[in-house]
Amino acid sequence: MRNRAALLITLVALACQTANVQIDDRLYFGRNIPAGGVVTDAQWDDFVRTVITPRFPQGLTVFQGKGQWLDPRGVLVREDTYVVEVNHPPSDATEAAIQAIALEYKRRFGQDAVLRISSNSQLRFY
Repeated sequence: MRNRAALLITLVALACQTANVQIDDRLYFGRNIPAGGVVTDAQWDDFVRTVITPRFPQGLTVFQGKGQWLDPRGVLVREDTYVVEVNHPPSDATEAAIQAIALEYKRRFGQDAVLRISSNSQLRFY
């Protein structure tokens, strides 16, 4: 029985090592500018082209949404949102790239925050 358990643990460990395990990150960029106005489509396109794409040239997905969140002042904010999804292997360089993207968006458009949701994923191409 011990040998079977050890074999099973070894097989699971080997399967995990050979799988293409990635991180799936979704970044949520609100369009409302707290000082007034919204991030325009042209401003967003420029941001994607000059800030995001150079950090993730291997690919990403951008889609639009409508969201709501409670801001730091306790006010319910409803706004249009851009969502960027990137799949990548875990690395310190990727962490730095995502932080740089979020910081630049906050700086450029006076934002309070950029939401990031991360999960493990396994990529398969068919």
